[in-house]
Amino acid sequence: MPSLTVLEARKRRHRRVRGKLQGTAERPRLVVSRSNRGIGAQLVDDLSGTTLASASWLSLRQSFKGDKSAQAAEVGKLLAKNAKQAGIDACVFDRAGYLYHGRVKALAEGAREGGLTF
Repeated sequence: MPSLTVLEARKRRHRRVRGKLQGTAERPRLVVSRSNRGIGAQLVDDLSGTTLASASWLSLRQSFKGDKSAQAAEVGKLLAKNAKQAGIDACVFDRAGYLYHGRVKALAEGAREGGLTF
């Protein structure tokens, strides 16, 4: 039996996690999307299929200096600020099959610092 590639393993973990999580209007799902250059996150209401708040590394100020983990923490804080403006203070965390360390963990901790609870 051939072993899975990194992408196939992540997709498999993502399907398994998504079978157990669902976002509502009161507690939307915080979805992480990661690339080689940056990171983004959004709060999704799965019942209505809408995005309630979002943040991305592209929306950070141009003068931001730091590594990608610091960038992810700033995106988490920005997402928490946007969520507060939308009236959201709690969510469920969907790591999208990514392992919970590095940039994904930094984004989650930044969002917690900003006031989101999950």
